[in-house]
Amino acid sequence: MGVLDGKGAVVTGGGRGIGRGHCIHLAKNGASVVVNDIDRGEAEKVVAEIAAAGGKAVASDDDISSREGARALIQKCVDEFGGVHILVNNAGNVKDRSFLKMTDEEFDSVLRVHVRGTFLCSQEAALRMKEQGAGGSIVNTVSAAHFGNFGQTNYAGSKGAIASMTYTWAGELARSGIRVNAISPSGTTRMSATAKIGGKTVDLPFVDPALNGPFVAWLCSDDASWVTGQIFGTGGDRVVIVEQPRYGTGMYKPGGWSVEELQTHMKGTFGTRLEPFGLMKPPYAHYGGVKVEKSE
Repeated sequence: MGVLDGKGAVVTGGGRGIGRGHCIHLAKNGASVVVNDIDRGEAEKVVAEIAAAGGKAVASDDDISSREGARALIQKCVDEFGGVHILVNNAGNVKDRSFLKMTDEEFDSVLRVHVRGTFLCSQEAALRMKEQGAGGSIVNTVSAAHFGNFGQTNYAGSKGAIASMTYTWAGELARSGIRVNAISPSGTTRMSATAKIGGKTVDLPFVDPALNGPFVAWLCSDDASWVTGQIFGTGGDRVVIVEQPRYGTGMYKPGGWSVEELQTHMKGTFGTRLEPFGLMKPPYAHYGGVKVEKSE
């Protein structure tokens, strides 16, 4: 007996890397899985792998960034397995370019897959889960890149949007028994091979991308019925809560602040407390002012 017995699951971007690991572990724990991937051949390889281990899976190459594709994908799970109880929004792409050089196509392409694809698949799945009357689990995918990363306006912005959608949907869908969480996964994949931090290519140690799968399987189980609206850093040896945005140090004055008062008090209150930003959170570097740098 598995913790996901009787549940129908959909995983987008399930043909390789992190998504493949999700599919393998969902099936290992009893779920019947629709493996969706733009590369149908890769999806079919995962289906064969699951079948060889005694599990149930079918392949899909439906376009998640279109309403028709998202609807067909969820319907496939219903038709094949009797319902949809789990959706893992994992599909992604990257089109890295520094902000001033990024093209419209590079921006739109990434938002179309990450933000629109996550929205469409989640809405179609949630409507069906509500109709079924038995609740369900939606797991989104974010990234530490949404803290800010050089050359990833499109990708970082998409992941920040998905984080905010996760919090919002968790509140809206709880009354229907639908839990919405997200993971910020780690793993060595084709996408991570192009990763840059601070605009520089980094040589990262190998992390098995499949190691995110066990946590996703648990998060989709009834044992996690108490968890919603959360984001977890997963993969490797970690399970870490990603803290939600919150208000920090502040100053207050009845009636509000004048420009002159702000000139007097801002530096004293915030002069050593500004938030570090960026993927690696370096110390705040601009207390002396943000100035034009001369080109060499």
